[in-house]
Amino acid sequence: MASLKNAVRSLRITPKVTMKKTVALIIILFLVAVVAFWNCGSSGPKIVLDPESHDFYETARLIMTGQEKDVFNHILDAESRREFIDEFWAKRDPDPDTAENEFKNEFNRRIQYANQHFNEGTPGWKTDRGRFYIYLGTPDKTDEFLFHQEPDVRGPILWWIYYDYELGLEFVDKNGTGQYSFRYSTGDLFGAMESVKLGVLSQSGGGPKFINFNSKYDREKKEFVISLPLKSLSFKEEGGVLKTDWEFFFYLYEKKGTKVDRFEQTRHFEKTEGELAALKEITFSFPYELKPGSYFLDVKIIEKGGLVKTRKIFEVKG
Repeated sequence: MASLKNAVRSLRITPKVTMKKTVALIIILFLVAVVAFWNCGSSGPKIVLDPESHDFYETARLIMTGQEKDVFNHILDAESRREFIDEFWAKRDPDPDTAENEFKNEFNRRIQYANQHFNEGTPGWKTDRGRFYIYLGTPDKTDEFLFHQEPDVRGPILWWIYYDYELGLEFVDKNGTGQYSFRYSTGDLFGAMESVKLGVLSQSGGGPKFINFNSKYDREKKEFVISLPLKSLSFKEEGGVLKTDWEFFFYLYEKKGTKVDRFEQTRHFEKTEGELAALKEITFSFPYELKPGSYFLDVKIIEKGGLVKTRKIFEVKG
């Protein structure tokens, strides 16, 4: 964490001539943010949305994956869109066994907070600070510099620090009008934003553990294959055997937006310690006859009685 603080501190005191060297990186990061936040113009729905779907898409598109936008933007009827909306929130629910969807509630709270605190003549959720707040929540630390050595910036320079994400975000009030624009970040900003789109609203150790995994469709065997990295998993030991149980949730869509199928499977895994030591990953297969075509496969995995709850979307061909 000291490295992050040092990076932020060094950026604050870097001479103007040195800052010029970071212009290219600043532009790249800014464009990444712009694309992530505002890529709702040309990719927006080509159909007239019913009021419920419109209200949902207006803000939820901020945390939609690119694949989810592709699917939603091609759904023609309101009933199918309602089903999509229900599943959209259900996939992100950190504790499906309770009536409350903590992810959805926290997202709506952040929208409300952004509107109350970051209004700059436009709704707060549409401002740079508001949108980053929706993604990352309350900063662990803020630094505001009313006096600085940048003559091109008439207003304050603001830093938001997130220790869990190992991120620092810089905003500048360039014209001194109270309108802040994002200018720079330290850390993996894109990765943090992508994790939120898949259902992570915090990187703190107290929540579910999200892991990276792979999926493919084996046309010859007619089955989906899921591979989980062994180094990210934990097991229960019983009589010298290491065991774990998993729940798999599959959502299959045609690329044109039509939902094809939704199904659930459970799998049990057990190996001796010696057998496990020879593996780098564990794999599970799920027989399925996929018709020719291009699809999005949305996979959610939950470890029974454990911390792992992860999700990922794949492009597959039948």
